Amino acid sequence: MARAWLGGVVGAWVVTTGMAQAQDSERPALELDNIVVQSDKLEQTRDQLPASLSVIDARTLQSAPLDSLEQLVRRTPGFTFQPFGQSGTQLPVVRGLTSNATAFSNSLLMLVDGVPVLRGQGFDTDLVGVDQVEILRGPQSALYGRNAEAGVLSVSTRQPGAADYARLETGLASRNQQAYSADLSTALVEDTLYAGFAGQFTRQDGYLDDNFAGGTADDRERQSGRLSLHWTPDELTDATLRYSRMKYRDEASQWGSRTGPDRAVNSGLAGRNHSSGETWSLDVRRSLEGDLQLRSITARSVFDDRLRQDTDFQPLDLMHLARDYHFETLSQELRLSGSHEQSRWLLGLYADREDHDLGYEQKLPLGLSRTQTGLGGNTAAVFGQWLQPLSEAWSLTVGGRYENARAWIDPASTASQSDSWTHFTPKVALQYALTDDAHTYLSYTQGMRAGGFNAFASGAGNPAYDPEKVSSYEFGVKGLGADQRLRYSAALYRMQVRDMQVQQLIQQGLVYITNAASATSTGLDLDLEYLLDERWTLSAAVGLNRTRFERLREGANDYQGQRNPFAPDLTGHLGLRYDADAGWYAQGAVSAVGKVYLDAANTYRRPGYGLVDLSSGYRFGHYTVSTYVNNLLDQRYDAAGLLYGAVTVYSPPREVGVRLSFEL
Repeated sequence: MARAWLGGVVGAWVVTTGMAQAQDSERPALELDNIVVQSDKLEQTRDQLPASLSVIDARTLQSAPLDSLEQLVRRTPGFTFQPFGQSGTQLPVVRGLTSNATAFSNSLLMLVDGVPVLRGQGFDTDLVGVDQVEILRGPQSALYGRNAEAGVLSVSTRQPGAADYARLETGLASRNQQAYSADLSTALVEDTLYAGFAGQFTRQDGYLDDNFAGGTADDRERQSGRLSLHWTPDELTDATLRYSRMKYRDEASQWGSRTGPDRAVNSGLAGRNHSSGETWSLDVRRSLEGDLQLRSITARSVFDDRLRQDTDFQPLDLMHLARDYHFETLSQELRLSGSHEQSRWLLGLYADREDHDLGYEQKLPLGLSRTQTGLGGNTAAVFGQWLQPLSEAWSLTVGGRYENARAWIDPASTASQSDSWTHFTPKVALQYALTDDAHTYLSYTQGMRAGGFNAFASGAGNPAYDPEKVSSYEFGVKGLGADQRLRYSAALYRMQVRDMQVQQLIQQGLVYITNAASATSTGLDLDLEYLLDERWTLSAAVGLNRTRFERLREGANDYQGQRNPFAPDLTGHLGLRYDADAGWYAQGAVSAVGKVYLDAANTYRRPGYGLVDLSSGYRFGHYTVSTYVNNLLDQRYDAAGLLYGAVTVYSPPREVGVRLSFEL
């Protein structure tokens, strides 16, 4: 199925490119916007940035509809999430690189209005009031340091301004889903102070039968909100104070026994997930003499991961796990940018401090164990970037980051420990303009992911593990064609991963993270958007990746040549949209992900799958009524064998919904 799907996408790519070149010159003028992006910290148009980049705008988010990060990333090449089945915790997988939940760090950095999200716990944001999402693939540690070894996902929310704005939406869907959202803003003081609010409430019945208590075991409820105050006291100053909060009131995880009944549990211990998070941030921009720009982003983020989950799925409470984690991060970034003749430059300072309290409980037939640990650290870094034109066609980008990171652990039962690491992560990109609208580039970048301590391996003395390091070479071509109706990009890359952080079963009952592996990741990202005419739009994306261990031994087992867990060899998306003059639209999309293995031995797996999503809508005045079907064919793609073969993570079934929105 995956090969046939890929052949269809490549065929469509070739055919539509040929069609684009054959368009009649008398056709009405249509152009794709060359959007300005900021994920490289120096504002550039997306087609001039020498990197593999996907951009998703507010219109796409609202009309698809895209309600979650998992739905969003299906539209981009080389990006997926690990199957986890628990709200509030998502572990990204980009270009074959991923992380472990107990490492409390990610291979990809998420930014929400410039505020970093460093862990899988709390790696979530609602998409209400979001103006633009940028997904930058490949190591970005030269600008963003640790946890950006595979890329950056940058979310920008709508800034309240002088014009009043209101968008209200309500919806109903399968399994008694109710959804309500609002995005509002107004001026409090004319030309000076503006306020905005965006929020969402959703609840939905689960899809796992509870054979013990009746009903369903995995009902979901989520609440989120964001407040913004935007202050412009003069022409040179722009400051935004933001507060956001997200809360989950879920029942059990979307888990079941790998050998038990299908999509059903008999759990005598009711599961729950009462996680929550909040963030305060202050973003200040100041124009200085000449074209100098100063920007400061100060933030405090808190996330509480509170979960209890049965793991034997039987009436007697024989096995369960429970988490009570408190994560707190303070961060400060200060950067100065400007230009010199034709060059552009950026200098910055970054610092953060993390303080975490981790409480973990595990019940096994032999008894109950509890772990209480303090974990944290701090980071200090200086970074810079220089964009230098070499001629009319050639340009050079150089950058780097010098970073010192310290980690500490303070277990309740053993002695405290600390360690520190120093890194320099460079970036070099040479770019050539083939035409005014087409560019090719060659880049070399290094990335790293933070080291730390094994918080739950007290029996082994809570050993430390070192940072993971990546060296990446990338060659890309990108630009606009067919009278700017066709946007395309292709990036070929090879990454060498050293001191790879892997989770190993040292002995029965003792699992922890080590630097026991090295790997090579090679692949190709393809992205296309084409306006066939004034009504039809085609989009396509394909990610091919091959990540294999060069070295990994676990006891007597040698896993050389095996796949990195959770890393698919194929991701893809093909979408078609029709916009009618009468105010209605219809669109459909097919997305596909190749099979992934759930362990280093490549014993347990989730099969490859393809999903068909459809949506349509009609706009009349300020109102829009829309319908959608997600997973039209009710495709199953359960991950059977998580936790060393004990658990199946069930995939969501087909969902049908209708929504009504009002926009002023």
